[in-house]
Amino acid sequence: MGQTQPSRTTSMRRVLRREVAGTIGLLADEQDFAAMRRYRSFTFDDHTTYLRQVEGLLKTLAAAGGHTTVTLFDPSEFAEFCTAEGLDPDSSTSRTRFTAELAATGPGIAYQGQPLADLVPELVEEAVRQATWDYATSVLSRTGPCAACGQDIGRMAFARASFLVARVIDAIGEGAHHWVCSVLTDRESLHAVLRIDAGEPGTVRVDESAAMEVTAVLALAIVTRRASAVIVRSVATGEEARVYGWHLKEEALQPIPAGRVFDAYCTDADSGELSAPEPGVNYCTAPAVDDTKQEGRHRH
Repeated sequence: MGQTQPSRTTSMRRVLRREVAGTIGLLADEQDFAAMRRYRSFTFDDHTTYLRQVEGLLKTLAAAGGHTTVTLFDPSEFAEFCTAEGLDPDSSTSRTRFTAELAATGPGIAYQGQPLADLVPELVEEAVRQATWDYATSVLSRTGPCAACGQDIGRMAFARASFLVARVIDAIGEGAHHWVCSVLTDRESLHAVLRIDAGEPGTVRVDESAAMEVTAVLALAIVTRRASAVIVRSVATGEEARVYGWHLKEEALQPIPAGRVFDAYCTDADSGELSAPEPGVNYCTAPAVDDTKQEGRHRH
């Protein structure tokens, strides 16, 4: 007996449903969750239960062959969005529209079956990365031209930072390297993280997006003349792990003495007391960075 037209339609819809990508705006912490409870249309009253339900929904969508991206739902940004768009914030439809906006503009992590406990830290890290990039590039774009030479200061700083990052890659040699580049701002310290795999001779694997973020943070330090450092942890086969770094001075990277590196890593941030060094780690002075070309340096 042939299949009826309604059955064919239902089957086709199921196929199409598997090809529709979706986005879930997640209230990752209890403070954001509590802020949304002021809306009567938001019916959850327990954050733990809410997270469990979200995870269950993600698993159900994945089992059905769906692709779902998870993004952070910020109640303050949601309220601003509703004001700008003339929407009622106490509405599930408004929340859906805001989530759709996040899908296009905000950081998101694809759900691939990982536990929510693993996905949330990754999502928060991605949000911090985007916020750092947005802030750094915003400052660089507003610096304007140099009064003496007429060149764009932000562009020159980014070129100089790119040159310094490349010279550090040349200096650190073989191994697996974990960078943290930081700069002090008026409100807080901004960080960018870069992992480099140079385990095979003549081969360097670099995440280009992360490298751009490190470059932007370093360029921000050059423009604002704020304290900045690049700290690297290196691990090579058959050798002790090494921790070392450079601080930015007059648009150049100067090695931080081993003693200062040791103090930074072996001093309790709260009490100020010395703590035991990590076994198998050598806190050392960074190699010199070849700066002979002076590329991108702003001399005015």
